[in-house]
Amino acid sequence: MITPPALSFKEIVKKIVRSIPSGSVMTYSEVAHRTGRPGASRAVGTIMSRNKDKNVPCHRVIRSDGKVGGYNGLRGGKSKIELLRKEGYLF
Repeated sequence: MITPPALSFKEIVKKIVRSIPSGSVMTYSEVAHRTGRPGASRAVGTIMSRNKDKNVPCHRVIRSDGKVGGYNGLRGGKSKIELLRKEGYLF
């Protein structure tokens, strides 16, 4: 039996972020905790800032203080706030 290769940290982060429902958010810290690496919130932020995959809703990941933080403009230059409001997220 062939064992499939383990997912990289980056792929685990993307998988978790893809699971965030529309209209919901998760903090960088929450994503890091779900990967099993609770101290890796900055690494999660770096992965999200470099994300080019439109199937990964990186706009749904926010800062722990409730501020939305930066966004790489992957969705046609729209702001993170605009995208979240369109999905029904209440600030």
